[in-house]
This record gives sequence, structure tokens and C-alpha cells, in this order.
Amino acid sequence: MTYLLIVLAYVFCHGLTSLVVTPVQSILLPEITMFASLIYLPHGVRVLASWASGWKAIPTLFIGAGLASWLFTPADEWDMVQGMMLESLFVGAISAYFAFELLRLFGCDFYFGSQRRLNWKGMILIGAISSVVNSVGQTLVFSGVIAFERFAQILIIYAIGDLIGLVICMFALMFVFRWVRGYSLAKRR
Repeated sequence: MTYLLIVLAYVFCHGLTSLVVTPVQSILLPEITMFASLIYLPHGVRVLASWASGWKAIPTLFIGAGLASWLFTPADEWDMVQGMMLESLFVGAISAYFAFELLRLFGCDFYFGSQRRLNWKGMILIGAISSVVNSVGQTLVFSGVIAFERFAQILIIYAIGDLIGLVICMFALMFVFRWVRGYSLAKRR
């Protein structure tokens, strides 16, 4: 059930990004919009799923990203990047897990259950590291399509979009936790 929720959350967040953020961004930055979003909500799903499930989140994130890409990528863009799609999905699916493991290697275990409470600063750090991993990986995957002079700009847009998406997802999760806590307390009365 948890894994189905991850897939659904990924598809929902990707759809929200595609149907709301992308149209607005395409007016302002049309040459970058195909490759990166200034608010990429699925990055928050990647980080939170990896936090809760570790490596087990990777296949689920891969499936969620594949389904979301299939549902929301316009046909002309899909045709252009189809050969690179599996690599792109894999990079996105492993980026947060890689960041968690990298920090764990250095003695900072931020996984669910390793600490009494969710470490929000640690999650932002994980999000930043995984964003860099994802940004560099995606830019390399799409290097044959991205014009070299736009490389740095797109890399920065990936990082900004991933971090903003993570922060928004974390705020949403905070409200969900508060609602669940309030609902549980009200139910006990």
C-alpha cells in the first residue's frame, strides 16, 4: 500500500507541475521549460519516499516517474527524448537514495526511524545534495539535446526547482501530520 501511495503521489505532483507550473514557466522561459521546472514537486516525493523506504523506494519512484512522464509529456517532446527516458528516470529515482547514503557514510543518518523526530534541516540538506546529483545526471543524460551554452542555466533551474518542490512537499507533509494528529486526538475524545 505504501508503494502505491508513492506512485500516486509522484504522478499527482508531476501532473500538478506539468499542468500548472509548466504553462506559466513556458511563457517566461520557453527554451528551458522542456528540461527543467522552477517548481518540481516530485523531487519532494523522491526525498520523502527515500527517507521512509530507503533503497526500496527506487523501483517505486522509477515506476511513478515513468507513468507520470507517459501521462504528462507532450508527444513532440516525448519523441525527442524517448531514447533517453529510461536513463533519466533512473537518475531521478536514485538521486535521493544516493544523497541519504552519502551522508550516512559520513555519519549522518537521516532515514526514518534513525532519529526521534524528523530532522527538517537534514532533509533540506538531503534535498540539496540529491538535487545536485539529479541536476548533473539529467544534464548529462540530455546533453545531446541541451545546447551547451544553456548547460549552466538549466543545471541551476534543475537545482532551484528541486529544492522549491521539496520545501513545498515538506510543508504539505507537515500539515498532513498535524491534521492526522488532530484527527487522532479528536477521535479519542
